[in-house]
Amino acid sequence: MAAVVIGVDPHKASHTAVAISAAEEPLGELRVRACAVQAERLLAWAAAWPQRTWAVEGAGGLGHLLAQQLLSAGERVLDVPPKLGARVRLLAAGDTNKNDPNDARSVAVAALRSAGVREVRPDDHAAVLKIWSKRYRDLGRSRTQVACRLHAVLCELTPGGVSRAITAPAAVRLLESITPAGAVEAARCELAAAFAEDLRGIDARIRETRKKLAVAVQAAGTSLTGLYGVGPVVAAVVIGDVRDVSRFPGRDHFAAYNGTAPIEVSSGPRKIYRLSRHGNRRLNHAIHMVAVTQIGHRHSEGHAYYDKKLAEGKTRKRPCAH
Repeated sequence: MAAVVIGVDPHKASHTAVAISAAEEPLGELRVRACAVQAERLLAWAAAWPQRTWAVEGAGGLGHLLAQQLLSAGERVLDVPPKLGARVRLLAAGDTNKNDPNDARSVAVAALRSAGVREVRPDDHAAVLKIWSKRYRDLGRSRTQVACRLHAVLCELTPGGVSRAITAPAAVRLLESITPAGAVEAARCELAAAFAEDLRGIDARIRETRKKLAVAVQAAGTSLTGLYGVGPVVAAVVIGDVRDVSRFPGRDHFAAYNGTAPIEVSSGPRKIYRLSRHGNRRLNHAIHMVAVTQIGHRHSEGHAYYDKKLAEGKTRKRPCAH
């Protein structure tokens, strides 16, 4: 670790930086406005400490742009998870004691003490996959919201609304069969038609995004899509969030990261394990979808493993529990 660590607490409108020595003594503090010259101002201020390392809280989120700017300037930048900085602050003060300078100092201390803090790397093709997978996920959420609102209006026009998964064409056909009895029903029909049109537009954007994902995944040259149940959407989520699997020391570390490692909750001589609720939930969901797909098809390796665990006496809900 460098002689000086500069912790940065990034925000939308400003960034606060605090420099500490290897002995965790404060050396300086600076607050800069988030603007086109934010990195230049920070670098000019930090010139007093040539042997420095930057520690940015959430370098994959709100601090992403600043971290990449510092990286492009030839600086060494570490990505400190917000939870790690909060943990340092709690241990130091006994409470959250939250303000920007304290946050920045906690980020620097976390980087100084934690050997496992990840070093920030320049954006690569994995970032492209992460961008489009997030777009696909956001569109899916928007579709669910519009579909629920559409179904709620249809339920006020006809008993039960649409019995199956709702689609724009099905909603339009139903609306065509309804003759409004008055101004209120006419308004509801008009609103439902607007929701159906929104749904049609979202469906079109989802199809376009799937095509972009397929092209991006193919350009990545990954072998993930060779696994049964892994399509462009799942592959984009995995590559976008994992980036380089070699950064994990072993399979156990990767399982802990994606939340598939079971957690022991034993008491006395009885050994009990439960599913983890920690880890990267996007990645966990992607792995879950692959597992469910394989279990549903007898010719897959996942189904053979599932049958093996059932034969060993495991339950269908927890076939892999220890």
